[in-house]
Amino acid sequence: MRVNLSLSDRGCETTLYTMKRLLQAYHCSDSEQARRALSQWCTTPLGQAVLEREEAVMRGAISRLFGYHLLQIGEGRRGFLEASRISHRMVMVDECDCGLRDVEGVEYLRGDSANLPIASDSIDVVVLPHRLEYESDPHQLLREVDRVLIPEGHLLISCFNPLSQFGLRRLLQGWRGDAPWSGHFFTPMRIKDWLSLLGFDTVQLQYYFYRPPVQHQAAMLRLERMEGWGGRFCSPLGGAYVLLAKKRVSTLTPIRTGWRNSRKLVTIGVTGTSAGRGKHEQ
Repeated sequence: MRVNLSLSDRGCETTLYTMKRLLQAYHCSDSEQARRALSQWCTTPLGQAVLEREEAVMRGAISRLFGYHLLQIGEGRRGFLEASRISHRMVMVDECDCGLRDVEGVEYLRGDSANLPIASDSIDVVVLPHRLEYESDPHQLLREVDRVLIPEGHLLISCFNPLSQFGLRRLLQGWRGDAPWSGHFFTPMRIKDWLSLLGFDTVQLQYYFYRPPVQHQAAMLRLERMEGWGGRFCSPLGGAYVLLAKKRVSTLTPIRTGWRNSRKLVTIGVTGTSAGRGKHEQ
């Protein structure tokens, strides 16, 4: 049976295809440069406002997670780690990360996200703050996270939402290569699909930041009440979101003997570590 499309149908298909191609084209060609630019963007009025809302959401999620070892991959300028009840907290950075802050009880190390210098099945919680959007191979990073996490371990991810005002500005401005619009924003459904294939269950999904992405501190303060309105009436349209997932226990994995608290963390191929409290070698 042959179906003839009307001109309006063809126009809609062309428009949707063009938008899809634009969204796929806007991705960071240089991950290190993009992450460095994102770190600088976090010091702007808009970046500070986003981080303030993000830390509130992340604190609430991370304070309910328990274990012995926590690993954050990416930029260390985050205060929510202070809310964690896990005693051993690590932040893994690469050469492009800068501006590390002193956080009580945090150990810094350097490594490659495509090949984490961490032993398999040794980490209780992994945190990825805006890392997937600026990763050249996000699938490989998630595979490595799956490898190092223990069964029933948790993964905490923060991402910019493409179905929001942030996604619209990225569509219009991403071609310039400026942070944070140079990243590849992923929808929560896509992240859920990737994690499901790896054997993760989504535990929590929370959107945040409903103000327009403008660089004006006074405007940010005046529009702060939009956070309450947005969370109540249009939650999925938040500029960013936090997703918490839990690694399922495979029925084919034999139960290991020995006490849980005797498990040791073994690092492999670390290019440079600093065991000091929040200090890192330059």
